[in-house]
Amino acid sequence: MKGRSLFKSPLPRSYLSDTSSASSSSAAVATHRVYQVWRGKNRFLCGGRLIFGPDASSIVLTAALIMTPLALFVAFVSFRVADLIGKPLGTAVPATAMAVGVFDVVVLVLTSGRDPGIIPRSARPPEPDDGDSTASPAGGGAPSWSLPPTRDVYVNGMVVKVKYCHTCMLYRPPRCSHCSVCNNCVDRFDHHCPWVGQCIGRRNYRFFFLFISSTTFLCLYVFGFSWVNLLLISRRYGVGLGGAVAEYSPVSGFLIAYTFVTAWFVGGLTAFHSYLVCTNQTTYENFRYRYEGKANPFNRGAAANVAEIFFSPIPPSRNDFRAKVSPADPDAAALYYLGPLSSESRISFYTRASLSFDMAKASFDLGYSAKRTSVASSSDFGDIYGGGEGSHVSTAAHQQQPRHSIFGGPGREPKKVEEEADAVTAELGATMQQYAGAGRPRGWEFEAV
Repeated sequence: MKGRSLFKSPLPRSYLSDTSSASSSSAAVATHRVYQVWRGKNRFLCGGRLIFGPDASSIVLTAALIMTPLALFVAFVSFRVADLIGKPLGTAVPATAMAVGVFDVVVLVLTSGRDPGIIPRSARPPEPDDGDSTASPAGGGAPSWSLPPTRDVYVNGMVVKVKYCHTCMLYRPPRCSHCSVCNNCVDRFDHHCPWVGQCIGRRNYRFFFLFISSTTFLCLYVFGFSWVNLLLISRRYGVGLGGAVAEYSPVSGFLIAYTFVTAWFVGGLTAFHSYLVCTNQTTYENFRYRYEGKANPFNRGAAANVAEIFFSPIPPSRNDFRAKVSPADPDAAALYYLGPLSSESRISFYTRASLSFDMAKASFDLGYSAKRTSVASSSDFGDIYGGGEGSHVSTAAHQQQPRHSIFGGPGREPKKVEEEADAVTAELGATMQQYAGAGRPRGWEFEAV
């Protein structure tokens, strides 16, 4: 290890900002937007203004499944029905279909492209309560504080247990759960919907319900007027329904079969979520029988529950994805730059990362064990970029690109990159242990239970 660089090849430096100061001998520290170093698996568009899940491409398939039959209906069925019915009612048939279709796509984007209610991660584990934790020395070093896996909180006079999230290092608020797909804790987590490519939580559940209900209405609307078209054709030309489909409007026959199948799916989903709204439950709670045999502390009656979902103000996002962060800030370094990464994040970090510093100067335990998280004191972050005498950071003229992009990016083969990442991590862990054994004080450690 001695005399060798921890990285076999320097990391890309095209993201470093030219912020060197003449009054300081330490190197300039790059700043990034939060969405560029986000530790979840989300994808971002428009400079962090739109946030999607990792399966965001599914929104294209969903939109195609809706707009393709709608376009067929408007082009080949609705105007014929309008001619057969006559004015003024006939003109409302295609106009209504197009208006509902546009509304459906708008609420789909609002559901998929907004923060569902992500709870920001904590930079360090919470301070243990006197009655909830025990201290035990670990190998003669600093004591490890063991926090209980759950805590009791009161909601409307009822006891509700909240769990500790080892990934986000916080006790989740009531009704919050960690989504394994997006790798985020989401407030009032309902489910992760693969059709919209996003978690459904407190901030987008309203739009999700409007999406499935408007899709159900659109299916029934197309289904009904396709039958009306066939009946009017049969009456005018004196043929049977089979002849009307075969000779005059085969598109109507296709749309009847298509919407019949899809209406059962989205209609059943709308009915189920109508029940959840009236009883103030989430899909996650219902599937886990959370309130079976006991009262629901969030149920305030059907009318109040409906008002809470549809008429209460939507809380603002707790995350500013466009805020600037720097590894020189201790909390930002712990949240975004150092620590265990998921498999996908490791590939992104080591292929498109924006850091180029001497890792041996930060006392962080980077072991990939999920049962141990080490957080150093603020003073340990000061030289994270190797700001010692003689250190230099070069900058490039390339435009800064986000580490997370909905369109992905160039890079090496994932398997090879992961192997290199694991090797670097093992090397870092050995260095940290050797460095800590040399007498440098260690940071406060948390032993998860």
